[in-house]
Amino acid sequence: MPITETRIVTKRLRDRPDDSWTIEGALASGAYDVLRTALTMTPEAIQDEQVKASGLRGRGGAGFATATKWSFLPKDSFPRYLVINADEGEPSTFKDHMLIERDPHQLLEGIAIASFAVQCNLAFVYLRGEFALGYDRLTAAIDEARNRGFLGNNILGSGFDLDIIVHRGAGAYICGEETALLESLEGQRGMPRIRPPFPAVAGLYAKPTVVNNVETVSTLPHILRMGGEEYGKLGVNKSTGTRIFSLSGLVNRPGNYEVELGVTFRQLIDDLGGGVRNGGKVKFMIPGGASSQWLTGSDEHLDCPLDMDAVGQFGVMLGSGAVMVYDDTVDPVLVAWRLAKFFAHESCGKCTPCREGTGWIEKVLYRMSHGLGRADDLDMLLDVGDNISPGLNAPFSQTTICPLGPSAVSAVVSLNKYFRDEILARVATATEVSA
Repeated sequence: MPITETRIVTKRLRDRPDDSWTIEGALASGAYDVLRTALTMTPEAIQDEQVKASGLRGRGGAGFATATKWSFLPKDSFPRYLVINADEGEPSTFKDHMLIERDPHQLLEGIAIASFAVQCNLAFVYLRGEFALGYDRLTAAIDEARNRGFLGNNILGSGFDLDIIVHRGAGAYICGEETALLESLEGQRGMPRIRPPFPAVAGLYAKPTVVNNVETVSTLPHILRMGGEEYGKLGVNKSTGTRIFSLSGLVNRPGNYEVELGVTFRQLIDDLGGGVRNGGKVKFMIPGGASSQWLTGSDEHLDCPLDMDAVGQFGVMLGSGAVMVYDDTVDPVLVAWRLAKFFAHESCGKCTPCREGTGWIEKVLYRMSHGLGRADDLDMLLDVGDNISPGLNAPFSQTTICPLGPSAVSAVVSLNKYFRDEILARVATATEVSA
């Protein structure tokens, strides 16, 4: 049986496509009902009995346990802040974009619940500057929520106060990294900070800060509505609940699909995405955004479940939830070059291995992808990559402050792992022709 979507976070925007972003449309479909209940609970109960019990993990990239991240805040240290990372700049990732534009009140309700749970009275949404419609709808939603008593002073008579500030970014991908985001939010140039201290101890304005992703926070109202343990029954293993996957590339029906974690890549691509265009087959796919290493169209890879931990056996991650699919008409070296060009352009320049290394990777891949490759180019790229991410496949190995540099190495490792013979044969053919 073909799978279908499990719509939880995307339910309102799918059921009410004409007014899901308005206060009237949101209230008609139950918005802020859960907030009323949450404000009668204790912050500890929300954190432990609901969010922790649900097994919710971050939907932005690293997949860290949300309740655990909240627990790192030092007790009795105030003020503290909640920052929503809405700077969705990963290539082919567009789920948060949809949630902000088409269901901003769900996000605001989640922010209010999270703020009450961690006891902060000021929250920030760091919004990608290009999201013009999202900015208009989000700021309008904040005004509407404040006018109805869901934000501001003494929310719903509970004694809890909360204000939300929307800050627009200026198109720097690096600001999606949480410490670079905090630097930018403070008015500094967006560059990652050395850790420790971690944001939970000294984040925004050197105060304890929680940074959460849009989809993560948008899930909170549904966890409290269903109950943490019940929500935790969805999914598989430690990957509980649903996730929105941004499916793109050479599929018949690209788009955002919310599925229960544990379905396979094959089911996502074939059942929801309609399969590869023109009856083709998957040659390779990038399973977790541009930062991830790649998978092939082998049965072993296609039948791997969308499980944040299970995919690790192949050296990849679900990351931002972007799944890019390519068939045998696409040159993998050309894809690698285009990704390398992006990372080289977006490097902030703070760390020498990334500043210099990403540029060299881009230049060599350009040469290779345009028929001027040399027999030793791939090994040279691996050597350069090893200076950015020692061991290449070793976990948590990097010579840079943030993962941008190692992200540029992912495509190189994937080319060597799956397409080395193809690349060397191409170089040999080109050499014979030129001779």
